[in-house]
Amino acid sequence: MGRKLFINCNRAIVEAAILSHCRFFAGYPFTPATECLEQASHRFPEVGGVYIQAESEVSVINMLMGAAAVGVRCMTATSGAGFSLMQEAVSHMAGIAELPAVIVNVSRGGPGFGNLAPTQGDYFQATRGGGAGDYRCLVFGPATVQEAVDVTKLAFSLADTYRTPAIILSDQMLAETTEACDLGEPLEPAPPPKWWATTGCRGREPIYLGRPGKDYGPYAEYLSGNLTLNLLGLGHLGQDPDTFEAHMLRLAEKYRRIEAEEVRVETRDLDDAELVVVAFGTAARLILPAIAQVRAEGLRVGLIRPITLWPFPSQLIATVAPRVRAFLVVEMNMGQMVEDVRLAVAGQAPVHLFSTLGGVVPRPEAVAPALRQLAAQPYAPASRV
Repeated sequence: MGRKLFINCNRAIVEAAILSHCRFFAGYPFTPATECLEQASHRFPEVGGVYIQAESEVSVINMLMGAAAVGVRCMTATSGAGFSLMQEAVSHMAGIAELPAVIVNVSRGGPGFGNLAPTQGDYFQATRGGGAGDYRCLVFGPATVQEAVDVTKLAFSLADTYRTPAIILSDQMLAETTEACDLGEPLEPAPPPKWWATTGCRGREPIYLGRPGKDYGPYAEYLSGNLTLNLLGLGHLGQDPDTFEAHMLRLAEKYRRIEAEEVRVETRDLDDAELVVVAFGTAARLILPAIAQVRAEGLRVGLIRPITLWPFPSQLIATVAPRVRAFLVVEMNMGQMVEDVRLAVAGQAPVHLFSTLGGVVPRPEAVAPALRQLAAQPYAPASRV
């Protein structure tokens, strides 16, 4: 048990980052993420870290790229339109240089600048990769302040393990939620030595493949041709399609490993469920009373709440699908995660959508009737497609 605080989610995430040995924060103010910057602006210097307020989100993400390249744990926080401006660099960090960082996206209304209300409209942006090319980022969708603390620590750990950016997808309502949480102990172990970091080569030879007589053992898979780390781009890989394909195939294998090993999900009452609700983050938290109410009435309703939005709990959903009557996906958008649910279900059961838009949140008194209506429909098993 660590330090207990009564604190809002934005500020709690920064405290968790400090306990994760993050020592560099760059940001540009963007409501409703600005409290992360405010907290970091005085807390990071107190622990010997660095806080920089940049002139734009483009500058922010490139500062993170530089900090990550030299082996420093780093983070930023922004909102949807600000995150959009970071996508080119995120693509490079994830798919080319393979640099770890944590990015908090506190979603607000969209498209564009939208409004300041909570939505989950940035799901595609986070889980599909908003930049160019084939790449993936770890994505977490916490539902409480305590869980935001926990996944922040996990995000830093896994970002280092897999050398990839990790995104924490929050929203305006969660960000401004103030509740008790336990910060826990500092993340252990502290960041391990990063053999790949660009720290200079005084006293040693440069690390790159192709040196006669040099064997970099398990690290050689990160190098191809006469390439140096963190500098892969058109000047190197782009001139040799075969070399670039080898690099991308290695990335694809890393993503398969993440999908196999790093899924996090909460389930409730699946053993006897005939109807299954799938929801994440704030939407999942708000509708728990609706599920409890209809279960008290005798309806057998279960819950699947993805905590990792990528990797997505597709295998669990596919396993449950043949024995349930229907799925109800609850989202604060036009329907984005519902596509991942439908892919996982693969036609084995009907998948319905309950959505709210423009900052309107799903309320138990609206979701409960939707569940009753689904339960009243004749059961017709869906065929596999």
